[in-house]
Amino acid sequence: MTGTTDDRPGHHHDHTGHGDAHSGHGDAHHGPHLGHDDDFDWAAMADLLELEGEVHAPYVQQAFEQLSHLTPRRILDIGSGPGVAACRLAALFPQAEVVAVDGTPELLARAEQRAARLGVPLRTRQAEFPAGLAGLGTADLVWSGQVVHHVGDQQTALNAMAGLLAPGGVLAIVEGGLPPRWLPRDLGFGRPGLQERLDVAMADRFRRMRDELPGSVRAVEDWPGMLRTAGLTGARSRTFLVEHPAPLSDATRQFVRASVQRCRSVLAELLDAEDLSALDRLLDPSDPAGVDRRPDLFLLTAKTVHYGTAPAAAQP
Repeated sequence: MTGTTDDRPGHHHDHTGHGDAHSGHGDAHHGPHLGHDDDFDWAAMADLLELEGEVHAPYVQQAFEQLSHLTPRRILDIGSGPGVAACRLAALFPQAEVVAVDGTPELLARAEQRAARLGVPLRTRQAEFPAGLAGLGTADLVWSGQVVHHVGDQQTALNAMAGLLAPGGVLAIVEGGLPPRWLPRDLGFGRPGLQERLDVAMADRFRRMRDELPGSVRAVEDWPGMLRTAGLTGARSRTFLVEHPAPLSDATRQFVRASVQRCRSVLAELLDAEDLSALDRLLDPSDPAGVDRRPDLFLLTAKTVHYGTAPAAAQP
């Protein structure tokens, strides 16, 4: 599972490196690909995951600013995907050994290529999530972008991730936020409020995905509370904005197109004929009102990061 696209409300997977591409909300799923994951071919989504990580860079930079006071010697990016976040960590903490961890070897190869291109030191490690975590060793900082919601028992997964921390180490996970917005409420065709209806359909799809996961356990998704249950202290949440106003760059427009296409693909059975027709028009490259040509296209979303700290070592 790669942690980047997402299927849930406010989740547009971002693996930060993985993105939320599987979300249907346009997130290539900036998250890990460690182990069992729905029906996604993560290797085939490598381009979209890397693009998502770049488009969502503003929130990752802000999230990492919350960690800039640390002096970690070893960092794990769990569910690194093509390594967008891992490479940023390597640049921010040049003294640290940064390890990109994912279950998809093709994505780890992309991470290695990206690190070489950027001139930052990066190690990679193939491991299943969460079964393979025990063999990773300890770290002073563990980052994971939209990975935990891909496993049935989220609390057990958090417990395992917290168990990787050295005394005083920090766990930072990306879960939740706000659904993306790309278009005005009234597109000029179809019924106004299309994106709100996409949110409802995506929430239903995410619920079904969670219910069908092996060993699925319902939990109140109070992420700071879950971090405290995992034995961490100082648990807190911060939400960071991703804003790309109109007119969009070519790369961001490409990402929005992929997001709309993903919605059309994964939500087809949950939307009525009028909304499907509106999506088809948005995806028509020859239509001036489509996402390829309309001047008012934008990208606005938010990602929530939850931080917790392992207890310091007991003083002799």
